[in-house]
Amino acid sequence: MAAAAVQRKRKRRGAGSRWRHPWLRRIALVLLILVLALLGSIVLFRFVNPPITAVMLEEKLIEGQTLKRRWVPLEQISPNLRLAVIASEDGNFCRHWGVDWAAVRDVVNQAKSLSAVRGASTIPMQVAKNLYLWEHRSYLRKALEVPLAQAMTVIWPKPRMLEVYLNIAQWGPGLFGAEAASRRYFGKPASALTKREAVLLAASLPNPLARNPARPSRTLNLIADAVQRRLPWIAKRADCVLKP
Repeated sequence: MAAAAVQRKRKRRGAGSRWRHPWLRRIALVLLILVLALLGSIVLFRFVNPPITAVMLEEKLIEGQTLKRRWVPLEQISPNLRLAVIASEDGNFCRHWGVDWAAVRDVVNQAKSLSAVRGASTIPMQVAKNLYLWEHRSYLRKALEVPLAQAMTVIWPKPRMLEVYLNIAQWGPGLFGAEAASRRYFGKPASALTKREAVLLAASLPNPLARNPARPSRTLNLIADAVQRRLPWIAKRADCVLKP
């Protein structure tokens, strides 16, 4: 009995020593440094405009696209586009903390009933994806988007979140940001967009490589019509970014 107890004690000690192995400590240290660096960059981007994003790098290095972009402050982006993008992409933008859990539940219920499934990706989640992650959809990417979106929502005010989103969103091959998109498709600055132009730009966001706001297809016009009908209702819920 005594020998068996000693054997069990040695096994426990051996298991504990394995967890104290140097390479495990190194991995933990690397992960800690990565998390701290990520949080540091989120704090930095609260005040400093991101020079480039993961999606832009993918376009440049993998697709070989020349990047066309021009950063402008939120005040120089038409309220028509601010409202249209919220109506199209994230109707509860001013009311959630990075993740719209009600929309997630709707998606789960639609999937169970085999009905047409819509996305539940919020504007903060898309900012997280564009800044730090990759284009290809996967469960891993979604799992990473959630904590990143929530951390950014805690650190950034909503106007800053929308400003970053509208300046890094992709609107065509190598085309990023509302200012570059507005000048490319409509020949005017983003501050001068009409309601219909803004709606067409917003409606093209889910598939910017295939949808051309300047030459909208029948499908894009139908989507834009649906977004435009939502504008009066969304305007009552978008006070966080539409205040004078």
